[in-house]
Amino acid sequence: MRRLASIPFRAYFLTVCGVLAMFALTLLLMGRVPWCECGYIKLWHSVVQSSENSQHISDWYTFSHVIHGLVFYWILTLVSRRVPMPLGLRLVLAVLAETAWEIFENTDLIINRYREVTISLDYYDDSVINSLGDVLAMIVGFVLAHRMPVWASVALIIALEAFVGFSIRDNLALNIVMLLYPLEAIRVWQTGG
Repeated sequence: MRRLASIPFRAYFLTVCGVLAMFALTLLLMGRVPWCECGYIKLWHSVVQSSENSQHISDWYTFSHVIHGLVFYWILTLVSRRVPMPLGLRLVLAVLAETAWEIFENTDLIINRYREVTISLDYYDDSVINSLGDVLAMIVGFVLAHRMPVWASVALIIALEAFVGFSIRDNLALNIVMLLYPLEAIRVWQTGG
């Protein structure tokens, strides 16, 4: 542990940058487009049911990645009580977990599952820039959790889930339910029925 504690935060930051570079390269090698095939990059894309969803830097699903960061921070903080690790290492582990999910999410298995059981009927995959934006959103959530008390993190998760759920009839919790155990009643509600 003493050796990990003596590693400067800069080294962890550079490790995160290296992970992000390898992540982007992996997505490109998987055949993912660098950015929206529409030919331009937007900071925010708000239309869920469109071919440009998950193709720009951020969208409605970016909020779920902020939640990932909050959750990863608290899980890794609990783990570090038993296996001490500095904040920088916890950040690297969170980035590795998020990039692993993003890679898995962009496999045909998950893409097809999204199309079969969620409201994302036109979902094909994330662009590389969107996936990088999602990982950066997770980092924002991680940093927020580090700076906020647990109750504030919980309140933020509830607020984000309610806001996104009300705005687009989808959110992280609904996405998980529909991927693991799809319910027709939820799908009907999500489509406005």
